[in-house]
Amino acid sequence: MASGTTDLDEAPDELTLAAEFETPTREQWRELVAGVLAKSGREVSPDEAEAALATVTDDGIAIGALYAAEDAPPAATGVPGLSPFVRGARPEGQVAEGWLVRQRHAFAADTDAADAHDVLMAELEGGVSSLWLVLGDAGGPPVAALDGLLEGVFVDLAPIALEAGRDTPEAAAALLKIAEQAGSGAIPGSLGYDPVLDRAQGGAALEQGYTDALVEHSRTAAQHHPQLRTVVADGLPYHRAGGSDAQELGAALAAGVHAVRLLTEAGLGTDEAFARIEFRFAATADQFATLAKLRAARRCWDRIGEVSGASEQARGMVQHAVTSPAMITKRDPWVNMLRTTVAAVGAGLGGADAVTVLPFDSELGRPDEAARRLARNTQALLLEESHLAHVIDPAGGSWYVESLTDALAHAGWDQFTRIERDGGIAAALDGGSLAARLEETWEQRSRRLAHRRDPITGVSEFPNLAEELPRRDPRPDTDHEGGLPRRRYAEVFETLRDRADAVASRPTVFVASIGTLAEYTARVSFAANLFGAGGIATTDGPGGTDPQEIAAAFREAGTSVAVIASSDRNYDQHAADVAAALREAGASRILLAGTKDVDGIDGTLYAGCDAAAVLQDTLDALEVR
Repeated sequence: MASGTTDLDEAPDELTLAAEFETPTREQWRELVAGVLAKSGREVSPDEAEAALATVTDDGIAIGALYAAEDAPPAATGVPGLSPFVRGARPEGQVAEGWLVRQRHAFAADTDAADAHDVLMAELEGGVSSLWLVLGDAGGPPVAALDGLLEGVFVDLAPIALEAGRDTPEAAAALLKIAEQAGSGAIPGSLGYDPVLDRAQGGAALEQGYTDALVEHSRTAAQHHPQLRTVVADGLPYHRAGGSDAQELGAALAAGVHAVRLLTEAGLGTDEAFARIEFRFAATADQFATLAKLRAARRCWDRIGEVSGASEQARGMVQHAVTSPAMITKRDPWVNMLRTTVAAVGAGLGGADAVTVLPFDSELGRPDEAARRLARNTQALLLEESHLAHVIDPAGGSWYVESLTDALAHAGWDQFTRIERDGGIAAALDGGSLAARLEETWEQRSRRLAHRRDPITGVSEFPNLAEELPRRDPRPDTDHEGGLPRRRYAEVFETLRDRADAVASRPTVFVASIGTLAEYTARVSFAANLFGAGGIATTDGPGGTDPQEIAAAFREAGTSVAVIASSDRNYDQHAADVAAALREAGASRILLAGTKDVDGIDGTLYAGCDAAAVLQDTLDALEVR
């Protein structure tokens, strides 16, 4: 180094990280993947390696194991606040104040009004910034209770979202009157009208007065409350019916178009109609699918607005994301806190304007105070400690997210146009074409759930047979005749678990382990996990290779079903003899943990088997009624 110079003087103008390494190619990566797969017994060529690792969603979207710059969609995603709104409906995103923390409240009809009011005030003081109130026909207090519930609440600062079913006209009128009497001026929020409520959720047909009130209140909002949404284009019924992300997206878009047509035919301008609609989507534990769905939804709605003649300013979609009710479990409900946290992350990163985290005990009955507090503090943590709202569209530029957003936008658009070809959302629901497509998707999902390819922690995987579920006050039955089904992913296993728990003593299966501890532990654990998903306990045998000793232990267990568990080598040498001894000892059903073909076996257990069917058959064999 010359005198008077430093290392910094000779440094390059630009710092290129890892410049000393050669740039790897995709072909090199594929060759390495093919090598790893070959070691695991799966022979594929380098050209096939990438496809071998891909997974395909219910919408036919292939999720790859690697994304590079060439995988990003060619279409520009724009900038926040401008068409096509992929990166957000507002230029500033949620940076200023964060998204709305919207807590849902469905008080019992006979709840003391003062107590309910105290709960709402505590929620607002604890960090909730928007209240979602269930009233009347939707399964809550009567509409007349709204005055007392909102006493002292500044409805111009804390947006109110109403859910009142067929009582929405009365609830909307009551909220507008409260705002007028308080001198609040223009208020934000959502009145909660749903023009396809009866078709999607069942019950008697909506009367003409419902539609007339919707139009009247939309005119009032357009004139005096520009931030007040009157219609909710709700994707949750289609999600709860078992639909895919694209089906939910397409149906919600079609519901939005249905509302726009209704309002414009009544005389509202196109911009006024678009400004009256709020969309509601499910946020699931697949955070990337959630954020991509929200980004794709804004792009699709912008395109619909463009062809409808709406101004760019009116085409920015307002989104309310709700953690998926379909993914909530009754069993091991505390795991729901983890599911809803991940879902809320996806909703926040996806740019939702309001987010509702359902309490972890919401499927057990009415959530208690601690559950509600945990739900709102989940969002407080994401906003205040994790700073999720401090970056506008943080997922933007990710090759994977941009690719998934583009694919979902196209898949959702295909679903939307299919509904439109069927005559629109009302005709598609009346004619059954949409329900049939949702049912087809649910059947595919059901098979994956039953085979545990879509595992549910605490239910189909790692169940806790000793758990004591918290007790909650029952919720009202709001199901109506007709409409789309309301499903939960865990139901198939929870039904089996309930059946097992209903008997006086825990149903038990004997595990006939063969050989040494090292030889049988893995498959013994696998069997115990599988049977636990159906509420069935397991009792272990003595090990070793003496069929008579194993059969004696089976007799002492007092059960009629046995599972043989060991290594494939021991199966070849001892399984048939053990099976014969178990049969002689009174076993009515003998299973094998593995895929070996062994004489005397009634069935096999293995990763990917139909676990729900195995549990059903086992409970039948144990005569559990």
